[in-house]
Amino acid sequence: MKHFLPAIAVLLVAAAGFTGVLFYSNTTADRPAPEVARAEPADTPAATAEADESATSEDSAAATIDPAIACNALGVPIPVVRDTSALHDPAVVKKIKNKVPGDVHRKLVKEQPTDLPADLKQRTEGMVWIPGGVAVMGGDTGPPDEEPPHPIAIDGFWMDVTEVTNRQFKEFVDATGYVTLPERKPELRSIQPGSGLDNIAIQEEFNVPGSICSLQLNSREDIDPSKGAYSWWQYMPGADWKHPEGPDSSIDDRMDHPVVHVSWPDAKAYCEWAGKQLPTEAQWEYAARGGMDGNFYPWGNIRTPDGEWKQNIWQGTFPIEDTAEDGFKTTAPVATFPPNAFGLHDMSGNVWEWCADYYQPDYYVTSPIHNPPGPDSSFDPQEPGIIKRVQRGGSFMCSDQYCIGYRVSARMKGEEDTGAFHTGFRCVVEPPK
Repeated sequence: MKHFLPAIAVLLVAAAGFTGVLFYSNTTADRPAPEVARAEPADTPAATAEADESATSEDSAAATIDPAIACNALGVPIPVVRDTSALHDPAVVKKIKNKVPGDVHRKLVKEQPTDLPADLKQRTEGMVWIPGGVAVMGGDTGPPDEEPPHPIAIDGFWMDVTEVTNRQFKEFVDATGYVTLPERKPELRSIQPGSGLDNIAIQEEFNVPGSICSLQLNSREDIDPSKGAYSWWQYMPGADWKHPEGPDSSIDDRMDHPVVHVSWPDAKAYCEWAGKQLPTEAQWEYAARGGMDGNFYPWGNIRTPDGEWKQNIWQGTFPIEDTAEDGFKTTAPVATFPPNAFGLHDMSGNVWEWCADYYQPDYYVTSPIHNPPGPDSSFDPQEPGIIKRVQRGGSFMCSDQYCIGYRVSARMKGEEDTGAFHTGFRCVVEPPK
């Protein structure tokens, strides 16, 4: 029987793509990526010409810079995503949205239901109605799993204004006695049946409750090339939602911060208790865009308009020093940053958010237009034997030098039975059919 560490080292772990230095896959946004300049969206023949004509001097500099200089502290290429997109042209967006059939338009649930029963009113407290409509999902400037940009038609639903907080999660635990997976001994629940990984086991000394945290590095010398990302990611015994940085930490002064160290089953259990559900990936991106098709961020296309940080991400040299220009080095209290047009906070940065969907990198090619439910199974070509679920929104660990997951179109996948200190969730409620 082959032995591995739990979570972070099972097959060099899936958990939220933490193996970025050891492997590179262009199907995820949480790994170092080469310069990206994607082809135009399907049926948009003018897109390539437009992108070429609108390339900025910054793009030109990135194309000519010495690759040895254009590397981060890890010695890998700094990810570059073009700051122009065919989707910035309203005509291109309109052409994609026009693919939605008329009958789908006519049956969309757009307006918030009235005369709600008492239990539904109670369940939707702290939520905002997301009006149904048509949008463009995906992008043309990032990793291939964000392509192709395609139309979606989404029925209206309620969504949590913020990520689920420690206070809210504590109410669930107090009411039910629920024990999260990181509080239990790991069991490798994410191995695909029939994957041939039946002989995988956990090293006994690590077969203890815990979760994934990041070590504080002090200099480049702390990065061991032979360990790669394991120089800072580690399985921390005793880390869980009540102890975000390990057994000596607490949430006593962080009750209004997003809960972290929750696995996908943990998030689902909370939703079932609250009479809610995890959003589909399509619902999540539709809501995050706030009706602003084609934009990079929930508020527009400039990351720091007028020099103002609008999300909690990493500033400085990753993974050595976070200068915390946005005011935070780890999680921020929910709703610290302004909401998007739908009234939702933290749809970019703070913590990754679980979605209901299994992850498949090419799902967008075949996904239905009306309320895409996600694929019926998981497939990550990098780790085909591990069950992955979609995560969205980026986190305080996302950096423009390493991870560009704070963009609205950015996709992430996580091992469904694994929590981490930068992963949480929010819920949705769908109206009665």
